[in-house]
Amino acid sequence: MTEPHEAETLRTRRDHLRLCLCCALMCVALATLAPRAAFGQQQAPPEATRPRRATPELPEQEEVGDVVRIDTDVVSVDVAVTDAQGRPVRGLGAEQFKLYEDGLERPISFFNVQRRGGEMRPVSIVFALDISGSMTPAEIERLRSALQLFSQQLSEQRALFAVMSFGMEVKTIQSFTDDPQKLDRAMERLAREPNGLSTHAFDAIDDAIRLLVRKAPRTRERRLMKRAVVVVTDGFPVGDTVAARTVIERANEADVSVYSVTLPSFSRMLASADRTPLPTPLDISGLVEKTGGTNSYATDKDFAALFRALAEEVTSAYVLAFYPPEEKRRDGRFHTIRIVGPPGLQLRQSRPGYKSSDK
Repeated sequence: MTEPHEAETLRTRRDHLRLCLCCALMCVALATLAPRAAFGQQQAPPEATRPRRATPELPEQEEVGDVVRIDTDVVSVDVAVTDAQGRPVRGLGAEQFKLYEDGLERPISFFNVQRRGGEMRPVSIVFALDISGSMTPAEIERLRSALQLFSQQLSEQRALFAVMSFGMEVKTIQSFTDDPQKLDRAMERLAREPNGLSTHAFDAIDDAIRLLVRKAPRTRERRLMKRAVVVVTDGFPVGDTVAARTVIERANEADVSVYSVTLPSFSRMLASADRTPLPTPLDISGLVEKTGGTNSYATDKDFAALFRALAEEVTSAYVLAFYPPEEKRRDGRFHTIRIVGPPGLQLRQSRPGYKSSDK
């Protein structure tokens, strides 16, 4: 009787020990797994499962006019706004514009303009200057003075200038600089450049666009830079190897605006002082109009005033940007852009649309 009772007691004790051991192991396992689960949750990036934002958030300390991030999917377009008298209109807000892609309205992701604090949008400008045989020494000297006035007009904002000459050949006289003295010295060298008889104006503008793309920064202090080519010529492109339509396409792709100034020598040949000058081959090509620039005709009397007004024109454009839908970002097709502003104002776009990548 005693032995069976003792055996039963031993079995009970063993079962109790097994139960305790199992409970202990389970507690250890739970204690081990809990920190790992918590650690795994901490390591999972919060953005990993979020869909991409169509409009990036701006830091609270930044003004709405700042462009904080530019990536390969964003499409931007410069818009010049003038009133009925042709004067630049400043101070408009993003809510006063509408942007349409292929006829459908898109939200404006970025809107860049002069900041309320007075700081102007940075600019990169290439002066493409005609030194062909038809340019007189007096015109070159007046041009030098006019460009000084132009750069002085932009002295309160961040601006980079480059100088190219063209006649039979296109040559870079001064690469991008913010030093006014270097710009002035470039003008001194201009008078000593051999001119030739041809006027490769379209070739020069094409090279200027390439220079902007290769050498000029796209942004400065997180703001999109205005890109422009100011071509000063007698109005007779001769001997070009690049077609006007090709230059227009490249300017649109790089979002570069082209402004032309026709010198008095051309105006005197085709029209009297009291008549509107006849259109130049540059005008007829549509290059300036299709890149959001302007055509100007200089006279002996308004040479300086014209360049001061031109500086105001170049720096008064707004820039609007948006994200195309995912299906249009890689289809390799051309898509139209149309900007609509307040009634009664004239708008000029730097490009009529964009061609998406096919990769």
